[in-house]
Amino acid sequence: MAGYVVATIDEIPPGARKLVEAGGRAIVVYNLAGELYALNNRCPHRGGSLFDGIQTCLVESKEPGRYRASRRGEMVKCSWHGWEFDIRTGKSWCDPGKLRVRQYPVSVLPGNELQEGPYVAQTFPVRLEGNYVVVEA
Repeated sequence: MAGYVVATIDEIPPGARKLVEAGGRAIVVYNLAGELYALNNRCPHRGGSLFDGIQTCLVESKEPGRYRASRRGEMVKCSWHGWEFDIRTGKSWCDPGKLRVRQYPVSVLPGNELQEGPYVAQTFPVRLEGNYVVVEA
């Protein structure tokens, strides 16, 4: 994998993101509290831009009407259809191919018993070389 200098660290302060090109690919570099992550800018669902999407939080609920927001800024919503991806891993819990208007049995399970969806945004290693952000693409 070749390394590409895509920015200086000053260009992507904590909480920010930057759309870059490396190896002919559009890549979004995120700075989450000083840790850098890079995702392919193309949502695996229909190709919408993740850079143009909203950075949001993880919303959890133990019961109807009670919600808890955590991991603020660590999730990104696709700009086209709202699919959400974990910026740290590129993983999504979505599987919209199985959604339809049909009644199903319902049960409540802890989050760690849920199964991850099959969709993963492509990730790229990111490192600092002095004052430069380098994406491995």
